[in-house]
Amino acid sequence: MTAAEPRAPFWKLHGDGRTVAPGEVVQPDERLSWGRMIGIGAQHLVAMFGATFLVPIITGFPPTTTLFFTAVGTLLFIAITGGRLPSYLGSSFGLLAPIGAVTLYDATAGVPIDAERMAFAQGGIVAVGVLLALIGLVVHLVGTRWIEVTMPPVVTGAIVALIGFNLAPAAWGWVQVAPVTAFVTIMTIVLVAVLFKGIIGRLSILVGVAVGYVTALLRGEVDFSGIAEAPTVGLPSFHAPAFDLAVLPLFLPVVLVLVAENIGHVKSVSAMTGRDLNPLTGRALLADGLSTALAGSGGGSGTTTYAENIGVMAATRVYSTLAYIIAALIALALSLMPKVGVALATIPEGVLGGAATVLYGMIGMLGVKIWVQNKVDFSNPINLNTAAIALIVAIADYTWQPFGLTFSGIALGSIAAIVLYHLMRWIALWRGTVEEPATPASGSDEGFLGEEPRMPSRGAAQNT
Repeated sequence: MTAAEPRAPFWKLHGDGRTVAPGEVVQPDERLSWGRMIGIGAQHLVAMFGATFLVPIITGFPPTTTLFFTAVGTLLFIAITGGRLPSYLGSSFGLLAPIGAVTLYDATAGVPIDAERMAFAQGGIVAVGVLLALIGLVVHLVGTRWIEVTMPPVVTGAIVALIGFNLAPAAWGWVQVAPVTAFVTIMTIVLVAVLFKGIIGRLSILVGVAVGYVTALLRGEVDFSGIAEAPTVGLPSFHAPAFDLAVLPLFLPVVLVLVAENIGHVKSVSAMTGRDLNPLTGRALLADGLSTALAGSGGGSGTTTYAENIGVMAATRVYSTLAYIIAALIALALSLMPKVGVALATIPEGVLGGAATVLYGMIGMLGVKIWVQNKVDFSNPINLNTAAIALIVAIADYTWQPFGLTFSGIALGSIAAIVLYHLMRWIALWRGTVEEPATPASGSDEGFLGEEPRMPSRGAAQNT
């Protein structure tokens, strides 16, 4: 350590602060030189930027407000996990379906989102965050075994899958507006994911959106008129939430997606750093829950851990939580620039349709991945019928409206998965007609999620 590189109050300098020796990693409580850490922090921001901004653009939420709450949420996450678990909390795609169902927002119509409906969607996001935080508290005290008993892999996989597949019509709606641009966007994402290794391959969504945007620009599909009128510096647009019991059934199933992503993130970082971070799982869930509730209370979307940032850490071998604090501070500064949000809002429908086709499919396939990793036996009629009925209910968007409440495809499919599984299992055990599906050994997390059950990178063919 030199005079130019004084020891940080928390992050001790790794080696000479300039290099990472083969076979070594920079642990969460370590850092490189400040210049290198700022560069890595900026790289983390770039990694989450494209996917995070697609959520507010698709839903009609204010982009800079969403960015503001991802920054605040990340700082909150680092604080609650004691600076021991590196993560950036970007926008969750799992909330796209319920937000869209409540707001009825359609970017192709060119009409601003209805403020009242947006407030009700925010209330749903707050409810998801509160439930996730409560789950985090319970997990911190007793572990995850109770989750896998209540919602075994076949149920969890079905619910996660149906959330993604329920969104398919929305993607098609955008694609129809500009099919050529959408096709270019999709093909760029696909090709970048398989042509490049490392961080570039993991940012295929971001690269695909950039190439699609250039295509749309050349085809005259981009409108820049609002950028000049937007102020350069200003506070994000904050909105208060409103609550309606009728929207909660749409939102609450998304908690399973957030649980899956957070537990998968902890497992991934543990494996790559060689440290047992599993005791931090409850704190991670609590932190993400509080971050999501906070975002919903002010006009941002829900948050979650990001696979793109896992990719950056794997490529750099730097797992320092200081990098995420730097990324959050940069994001906070950008959120105070309204022109940034307006510029991002110029992304046209064709690009959104292409990116959404890939992203919505990834959400759906995350559920399938949970089945595969946990070796769910679909020759067993309990598993087969649970998944089959839940998926069809969600994809067809079945709707039931009792007592003034509305239960649509996601809520009904989730309810069907849980109720059918336990009902069929109880009858089968009573009658002895079907062998009970295998369950993991007590205390194991593998039965619920397997190893890192997240989307193959919201920006790539990753790992999440």
